[in-house]
Amino acid sequence: MKNKFLLIGIALATLTACKTASTLQIADVKTQKNISINNELKNDEEIAKFIEPYKQKLDKEMNQKISHTNVDLTKQGDNSNLGNLLADYTFEGGNEWIKTHLKQNVDAALINIGGIRTTIGKGDILLKNVFEVMPFENEVVIVKMKGADLQGLFEYYAKTQVNNPVSHLYIETNNGQVIKSLINGKTVDPAKDYYIATSDYLALGGDNMKFFAKGESISTGIKMRDLFIDYFKKTPEVVVNSDVRLNFIGKK
Repeated sequence: MKNKFLLIGIALATLTACKTASTLQIADVKTQKNISINNELKNDEEIAKFIEPYKQKLDKEMNQKISHTNVDLTKQGDNSNLGNLLADYTFEGGNEWIKTHLKQNVDAALINIGGIRTTIGKGDILLKNVFEVMPFENEVVIVKMKGADLQGLFEYYAKTQVNNPVSHLYIETNNGQVIKSLINGKTVDPAKDYYIATSDYLALGGDNMKFFAKGESISTGIKMRDLFIDYFKKTPEVVVNSDVRLNFIGKK
């Protein structure tokens, strides 16, 4: 009986302790005032003064002219001029890398329209414009694929009919069926190895491009944005390629 009362006493003491701790925790909670981040919020003058030299340096760098275009570069349409241009840059950069490192040639390039975040207006092209177009840290990847496995790529375009830009590829579909597919103007050899330049995001199956899983991905270590900046700098006046690469007949 003595032990029974002892256990009851311990239980009551425990409950009382829990209740006291709980009460103290609630009592310690303090309500804070929300601070809205808007134009009325004053800058910290010391911090603003400290970062100003860095801001000026960054603004000067970002506003430097790297090229020029006589037309608006847009991403609209199945063969957009900006899409074609960046796909060509991806092809050329990938081809330059693989020639040096693997003594091979890139056969085609493919990028996604969703990765092109905005357009570039007519006039001078500034460094910041490329950062706005390509804000991601995507890398150029070259995927080695058998010709027989490229049918998955063509069927992807036939099914989605999305204007994901390509270079050195021609894909023609009719009502969701592939009726013509060429690489460098030639029909695909099922037994041949082909090298496709793309982004690491797509090589890993992004945008549901699962067909790349059948290939072998080769990392180049080249950031796509850096590649685009280099090629804009090499081209004082942008030459727009508006040739038809994607031809979706009967597209709805």
